[in-house]
Amino acid sequence: MRFVLFVAFRYLRDARGQTALILAAVSVGVAVIVFLSALINGLQSSLIDKTLGSQSHITLRVPRETPRPLVDATPERAIARQVQVAPERLRSIDQWPAVVASLARLEGVTAVSPMVTGAGTAVRGEAKRPITVRGIEPELFRRIIDVPRRMVAGRFDPGGGSVAIGSVLAADLGVGLGDTVRIVTAEGVSDVVRISGVFSLGNMGVDKTWVLTSLRHAQSLFALAGGVTGLELKVGDVFEADAVADEAQRRTGLAAESWMRVNAELLVGLSAQSSSKTMIQFFVVVAVALGIASVLIVSVVQKSREIGILRAFGTPARRILAIFLTEGAVLGLVGSFFGSALGTLLARFFETVARNPDGGPKFPVVLDVPLYVSASLLATVVGLAAAVAPALRASRLDPATAIGNG
Repeated sequence: MRFVLFVAFRYLRDARGQTALILAAVSVGVAVIVFLSALINGLQSSLIDKTLGSQSHITLRVPRETPRPLVDATPERAIARQVQVAPERLRSIDQWPAVVASLARLEGVTAVSPMVTGAGTAVRGEAKRPITVRGIEPELFRRIIDVPRRMVAGRFDPGGGSVAIGSVLAADLGVGLGDTVRIVTAEGVSDVVRISGVFSLGNMGVDKTWVLTSLRHAQSLFALAGGVTGLELKVGDVFEADAVADEAQRRTGLAAESWMRVNAELLVGLSAQSSSKTMIQFFVVVAVALGIASVLIVSVVQKSREIGILRAFGTPARRILAIFLTEGAVLGLVGSFFGSALGTLLARFFETVARNPDGGPKFPVVLDVPLYVSASLLATVVGLAAAVAPALRASRLDPATAIGNG
């Protein structure tokens, strides 16, 4: 092995110009892969974070009631059967504490939060706005949606007659911290609550309608003594939400809906981004492989006499093969280090230049250890694969012919 490394590094050192050129090509290729991967991964993470910042990963509710016939046929008359869709009404989940305990043990689930959700109206003087009242357990709900981190005023402490409302709703009603608002639910129950916090989740529909209160308060507003209308789940891997939702539905009999089904168009966009990243990486890899292969083929031609001498002195063909394979792997590995550094600099520079009005990066990048490891492995494997053809050619050289031609 020492002999193989010695000769390989000797050949690379003797052809400094060619070595520097191919290292530059590999470095640029790896830099492009690192930069684009960091940019696309950052955009995807940002989109997912903004999407899931205002919704749970999975929501479970009581299934809708099946349509019922308006008129039944009789033996004396035949009629065209007509059905009427059952009106939507708030129904509690049977034995929901046991269901929560069962879901908490489900593989992939990291948090479960019960809720009571219903429609209502917020009244403040002459102003009236339609709202969605959400009754929650604050400590459990914050594990699903991190509302405390999104507070723009006050604190997240719904309960005891206090509520947290969206920033757009607060502006529409003209209210602030400490002000009171009357809530009237669709069941005809009304109550006056005090605003203890204002949040902004970055979703217009949410910030314009949500009123967060305690679970007990919502149960009284919607006449659901001790009941809940839904359960919200958070999973460890957001892209496994569909599979976990199916298992939760099978286990509980409740209707389960994951964020992936609600945001199907977003998933299509993320898939398109991933496909474009893969395509770019493919063409970069092909270009780098052709560059390494062409340089090594030239090296074989230039050093055919030396290779013939090595073969004449009894060097096995497998060692000649190993020498050029080592050259390819070294070029790929060393080039990946320089390329990773260059790609990191480009990504950080791009992130610094493009800024939002609030000072945050317009195009966030994600640079992590798996990205660097995968880039280095890819470059090394490509270098090794590109060296196969030149290495085979070198190992098959006839010593007499190579020395004679040299």
